[in-house]
Amino acid sequence: MESRRGPLKSAVPSNIVSPVRRCSRTACGRPAVATLTYVYADSTAVLGPLATYAEPHCYDLCAEHSERLTAPRGWEVVRLIDGSAPARPSGDDLEALANAVREAARPQERAAGAGGGGGRTADPMEVARRGHLRVLRSPDN
Repeated sequence: MESRRGPLKSAVPSNIVSPVRRCSRTACGRPAVATLTYVYADSTAVLGPLATYAEPHCYDLCAEHSERLTAPRGWEVVRLIDGSAPARPSGDDLEALANAVREAARPQERAAGAGGGGGRTADPMEVARRGHLRVLRSPDN
């Protein structure tokens, strides 16, 4: 319909969806920068870079909410580092590095103890393991 002043505007808001994914936290409208996934079998919350597409059982978080993320008591938070983001060292980084060095030394000890044969060969890309989850070394290192 047209009026003398031009086209009439609809009183119903538009259903146009922003192409920017937003934080999943209630009342937070900031752009999402990370994706949170829960691994219930391992009592682990995995926080990584923003997923390529939204998944129904994952949660997109803004920078503030991803930094303040805590897990339920007894759960572990695994933070996957985004290669494009500047790295901020923490106490967890030092502990993870020490654990990775210990883990890397173990296959050599087993091979030496077993006479160099019969043991399971370790994946050279694997840095650490927790249950069925594996931490792999980046291919560019």
